[in-house]
Amino acid sequence: MTVLRRLVTASAIAIGIGVMAAGCAVTPLKMGSAAIVGNNRITVATLGSEVTNLSQAASKYPGVVTLTPTQETQATLTWLIRYQINDEIARQAGITVTTAQAEAALAAAYSSAAASAEQQGLTNVTPELILAGSGVPPNTSALLGRYEAIADQYLKMVNGGQAPTSTSASTAADAKLSSAECQAAKALNISVNPQYGQLDYSQYQVVSVPSPVFRSAGPSTSASPVMTAPAC
Repeated sequence: MTVLRRLVTASAIAIGIGVMAAGCAVTPLKMGSAAIVGNNRITVATLGSEVTNLSQAASKYPGVVTLTPTQETQATLTWLIRYQINDEIARQAGITVTTAQAEAALAAAYSSAAASAEQQGLTNVTPELILAGSGVPPNTSALLGRYEAIADQYLKMVNGGQAPTSTSASTAADAKLSSAECQAAKALNISVNPQYGQLDYSQYQVVSVPSPVFRSAGPSTSASPVMTAPAC
C-alpha cells in the first residue's frame, strides 16, 4: 500500500509518466464527473480546485517538485480516490478515527517523510513541500491524516491490538492491509473519466490511457502493464 511515510514510492513524480499498456472499458459517468467512487462523485469542479491548490504549492519549490499539469491532475485525482478507499476500509472493519489520532498520524508521517527527504539531500523540508512532492493538495492534509490513521488502526487491529514491530509481523500485517484495500476498492466499483486517465489497481493511482498508434514491425519496449481491476 502506498502511504505518505514511504515518500519515495508515494511521489507523484512517478504518476502518469510514460505510455501505459492496455486499456479498459469505463462505466459511463455522470456529466461533470471526474470519477465515481461508490456512491460519491468527484466532480470536475472539485478536481480543478484541488489541482490549483497543488499547483500553487508545487510552484514554490522549482527544481524540487517538477510536475507537469497532467501529473498534477492525475496525482490529485489519485489521492481523492485513495482517501475514499481507506474510508471504505474503516467502514468494513468498524474502525473509527478521532481528530487527535488523525493529527498524530499526520505528524508522524511528516517526520518520517522529512527524514527520508533529508537523506536524499533536501534541506528546509516543510510539510507543504512533503505534500506537494507526494502529489497531495496541501489543503487536503486533514483527509491525509485520516487516511494515515485508518491504516495505522488497521495494522494494529490485525496484529493483536499493537503496532507490528518485527519484520515478520509487519509483513503479515501489510499483506492483510493490502487485501483489505483491494476488497474496499472492489466494493466501491470505481470509475474514472477517461479524460483524466484510468485507475491502475496495482498502485491505486490514476495513469494515462494509451492512444492506439500505428507501429512498424520490429522490436519495441513497453511499460509495465496496468492492472485495470482489483486482483481480489
